[in-house]
Amino acid sequence: MLLLFLGLEMDSLEQDGNGTVDALPPPPPVPENVVPIKVDVEQAPPVPVKPKITRVPIARRGLASKGQKIPILTNHFKVNITSTEGHFFHYSVALFYEDGRPVDGKGIGRKVLDRVHETYDTELAGKDFAYDGEKSLFTVGALPRNKLEFTVVLEDISSNRNNGNCSPANGQGSPNGNDRKRARRPYQSKTFKVEISFAAKIPMQAIALALRGQESENSQEALRVLDIILRQHAAKQGCLLVRQSFFHNEPRNFADVGGGVLGCRGFHSSFRTTQGGLSLNIDVSTTMIIQPGPVVDFLIANQNVKDPFSIDWAKAKRTLKNLRVKTSPANTEYKITGLSEKPCREQTFSLKQKSGKDDDGEGQTMEVTVYDYFVNYRHIELRYSEDLPCINVGKPKRPTYFPLELCSLVSLQRYTKSLSTLQRASLVEKSRQKPQERMKVLSDALKINNYDAEPMLRSCGISISSNFTQVEGRVLQAPRLKVGNGEDFFPRNGRWNFNNKVLLSFKLVDPTKIERWAVVNFSARCDIRALVRDLTKCGDMKGIHIDAPFDVFEENPQYRRAPPLVRVEKMFEDIQSKLPGAPQFLLCLLPERKNSALYGPWKRKNLADYGIVTQCIAPTRVNDQYLTNVLLKINAKLGGLNSMLAVEHSPSIPMVSKSPTIILGMDVSHGSPGQSDIPSIAAVVSSRQWPSISRYRASVRTQSPKVEMIDSLFKKASDTEDQGIIRFAEFLRDGVSESQFNQVLNIELDQINEACKFLDDKWCPKFVVIIAQKNHHTKFFQPGSPDNVPPGTVIDNRVCHPKNNDFYMCAHAGMIGTTRPTHYHVLLDEVGFSADDLQELVHSLSYVYQRSTTAISVVAPVCYAHLAATQVGQFIKFEDMSETSSGHGGVTSAGAVPVPQLPRLQENVSSSMFFC
Repeated sequence: MLLLFLGLEMDSLEQDGNGTVDALPPPPPVPENVVPIKVDVEQAPPVPVKPKITRVPIARRGLASKGQKIPILTNHFKVNITSTEGHFFHYSVALFYEDGRPVDGKGIGRKVLDRVHETYDTELAGKDFAYDGEKSLFTVGALPRNKLEFTVVLEDISSNRNNGNCSPANGQGSPNGNDRKRARRPYQSKTFKVEISFAAKIPMQAIALALRGQESENSQEALRVLDIILRQHAAKQGCLLVRQSFFHNEPRNFADVGGGVLGCRGFHSSFRTTQGGLSLNIDVSTTMIIQPGPVVDFLIANQNVKDPFSIDWAKAKRTLKNLRVKTSPANTEYKITGLSEKPCREQTFSLKQKSGKDDDGEGQTMEVTVYDYFVNYRHIELRYSEDLPCINVGKPKRPTYFPLELCSLVSLQRYTKSLSTLQRASLVEKSRQKPQERMKVLSDALKINNYDAEPMLRSCGISISSNFTQVEGRVLQAPRLKVGNGEDFFPRNGRWNFNNKVLLSFKLVDPTKIERWAVVNFSARCDIRALVRDLTKCGDMKGIHIDAPFDVFEENPQYRRAPPLVRVEKMFEDIQSKLPGAPQFLLCLLPERKNSALYGPWKRKNLADYGIVTQCIAPTRVNDQYLTNVLLKINAKLGGLNSMLAVEHSPSIPMVSKSPTIILGMDVSHGSPGQSDIPSIAAVVSSRQWPSISRYRASVRTQSPKVEMIDSLFKKASDTEDQGIIRFAEFLRDGVSESQFNQVLNIELDQINEACKFLDDKWCPKFVVIIAQKNHHTKFFQPGSPDNVPPGTVIDNRVCHPKNNDFYMCAHAGMIGTTRPTHYHVLLDEVGFSADDLQELVHSLSYVYQRSTTAISVVAPVCYAHLAATQVGQFIKFEDMSETSSGHGGVTSAGAVPVPQLPRLQENVSSSMFFC
């Protein structure tokens, strides 16, 4: 996330009475008798080129002091290093089969290197090593030689357990024991050649320098080595590895979230350089895995059907591909490559005969069905597989079939598709942990992992404390808010409520009027007359005048099963035929509470085609609080303001109120996991009506899939037209990792500067750039208390960066689970904020979110950018990229990947808070 504060200190050009800038006068004409002199390029003095300054994140100027001090515990554990005088030696690893082919399969590398360590301990001088599972290996101190070559033999995991009375049904299958042994002999074991070559030397001293703020490539590499040691430690325990998170095969850590998917609880573990020295950050982590066990049980749960005979096998084939199964009774492990085209009783294969040869001297074969082979030749009872497809674990030209009921999915296989709304809700419900529970789990994890016994860490002289690090927190006072009637009040515990007795008489600070409006009902079950009556009454109490709706448009029952686009079109035909003119507002009732297929087409029709403000609701349980929340959104969309900071009204915001300032928030919304061809949606929001910091507008664009950097902040179409995302010099940002900070400072910020110069070449705004991160693993706890840290808690000591300007803030009240703080990184400050003023400004921006009456966990502009990106992203259905990208695409600067462009919003809604 990127927070930009633009100090607008521009000298305005002379304007005419219409507010437009006068054009420069034309150049004087050249006399006819004058011949232009040709410039001698060789003799012309070279134009000096200013070297481009590379910006780097600024250093911390000092610690803040405002707020009530409280002791805080954090999930960082102190790391002691006895000596940093040695070196890590980096070696490249190359693996080959016996015939010289390179090994490209994942997972085999660790087994091969483990065998190397067991077999060639003397040649390795007894040294332990850390292997990353791919092409890098690290030792403490050098190996005997710069290049080492080894040969090791491994049993073939996918074949060596293929014994007993079960053979796969393929062309090699034979009931003759001797034939089976001969056929299997080449697959009993495999020989690997291993080349280990010296690549680099990494001084451990780099870690000590990083702790003093002197970061370098060496320090990053040294910390990477320590993290690789943790990964290898987990791999030896049989864990599933997901970056720096590790998941044990413990059923008690599994939570069923529906659809054949389990939430698997594990641990994140990584080394961090902090003001307090090197620390180990351990946190609870969750990933999604496939439900282990019989394949048929998984498919029934995944497709939500009653029995195997109701399964959609085309869908099942896509779902099962590349998953690993064990076959019974031999307990052999294979990777699924597909399904048979015919059911088990009809699918045939060639079976070699016990004896006899054909005219060419080849062994005779006969065609048998897979069912017949397993039942009559292998004498395995099959209860329900007869009429179901077989699992294929072979190659395209040499399929190998197993009946479905003999296959069970192996545990700890990641599920990488996006979760449904119900699955996501179930995961949140089952994975939340109260602070004290999380602390106990983390303490137990440290004991279970037993890092002190890890030989590589011991050889580095590293020991890890078992105590949570104590830091000093400060609780900032909630900002004073202003509501209607000129009333001020202080929120309590990060919350306020217009329905409680204290605020019941308070009006919204700037209520709007709802005059020309109608209700649209897409077959939702609801008492619409009562809903309109209660909404009008609730609005009146908040100061919002609501006229009676012009009409209620009920969906024609004959279209209820039509595609969403058709349903929306038919509804608008009805609206246009009955309304005398364009409405100011449409209240839309949807039948589904979440992820209604009508939402995207309806929003697009209203905002892009007609410029009508709309609010969608799914009224299941309607009460005063529900109606108040709906009215907060409607009021903001129609240009009203629900509440504002008292310092906005004064105005007395430090630095911001002194000179014109725009606050910009940016976010990039990506497609679901596994959807690599779905365009990313970039959104930028900007504050309006300075000195207010509560009103925003948004600009949204598509860009290349999975690209986090916004690639069209400034996009010059001509000398007078800019098609970039910063169309109005108003905007903000989200989702940036620490490795991308320099790109933000030197690429995105340059584009913003270009956009400013395009508007006025004399405009030289001052920038404050702040990244807000939620995707981290630092948590805070109150010692001896079951509660979360109080709202407004800020930490800028002990666990922050040794040099750079960063801090953690918990602006909101954590009501459920353990509070996740936001990690703010101040990359640039050309204005000169004090630490206290900047932290208070960030804190205040968590209280201007117009959709709710609570402080939120991250500043409002970032949330608005996320909302805008998510909502506008639903305008287009991206499922069929071949159609949408061919004719309507634009090529982004990140590469030649065409992406469909979003429809432009009508001007009257594009400048509103339509995303609320």
